[in-house]
Amino acid sequence: MTTVEDKSPLLRIEDVSKEFMIDKNSTLKAVSNVSLDIARGEQVAVVGESGCGKSTLAKLVACMEQATDGKIIFDNNDITKIKRKDLKAYRRQVQMIFQDPSGVFSPRMRIGTFLMEPWINFERLSREDAKQKAIESLERVSLSEEYFKKYPHQLSGGELQRVAIARAISLKPKLLICDEATSALDVSIQRSILDLLSDIHKETGFSNLLISHDLALAEDFCDRVVVMYLGRVVEILEANELRKNARHPYTKALLDSVFSIHDAKDKKINILKGEPPSPINLPEGCAFKERCDCCGTYCSECVPDLKDVDGIHKVACMHV
Repeated sequence: MTTVEDKSPLLRIEDVSKEFMIDKNSTLKAVSNVSLDIARGEQVAVVGESGCGKSTLAKLVACMEQATDGKIIFDNNDITKIKRKDLKAYRRQVQMIFQDPSGVFSPRMRIGTFLMEPWINFERLSREDAKQKAIESLERVSLSEEYFKKYPHQLSGGELQRVAIARAISLKPKLLICDEATSALDVSIQRSILDLLSDIHKETGFSNLLISHDLALAEDFCDRVVVMYLGRVVEILEANELRKNARHPYTKALLDSVFSIHDAKDKKINILKGEPPSPINLPEGCAFKERCDCCGTYCSECVPDLKDVDGIHKVACMHV
């Protein structure tokens, strides 16, 4: 983790919720009362099943959605209800890499033009200077100058993701948000993309909010892991403590359902039973109770608070 003089969190999410109106009688609770700090230079993974709210949380931080309640503080500035005129400056500091890189590109725009845009729009460079910066960006992600004149359809998925990363890190943002940025790629390409991000992190010290369903990836790549279930944070712990010290039944069930290089060769895989309840009609008490082997009567009485276990480690469970 990068050492800096300013010890305040780069990002502070304070009791943030996001609801979507389905109709006049129905509300979908995508994110509920989430609080989280990310230090300067820290890499934090948010993990959980599809529909747990992790991508919505990322969009709230990226100001692609606006929180229903709570505050988001970035670099000591409240950006919860940021004004349109301030978005450009904010997005210079916060960049997002998406799961499907092809959706980021215009099919009519050459790769070089795509990479030149940040330098022209933010730095006001001439086209010639922006071109040179774009070529340097390609080289930084191990792509040659010949890619400058190509169109998106001429590149593979891995090459497109490298170009997306080149653009995202070109202006040295303080925070990089990776929303399932490698999940659509082959395993070997995933590894090369993650190695690339690791190298760039060592060079620039950006903070990283990694959205993933892959606990093994989160464990190997990040400093801390945040586990979400149906819009709520149920556990936060250091990544290197994940396998031996996870306490929440949901985290344990996720770990039991996947195989990691850190596991014993004879590990038995246990698939997490049942399906999450609807976020439109959440049950009383703990939302995980119907899938939990530890469920007791009191689990139906109230939503468990996220409480300290040991310093950084926090768990929201009646049994901890």
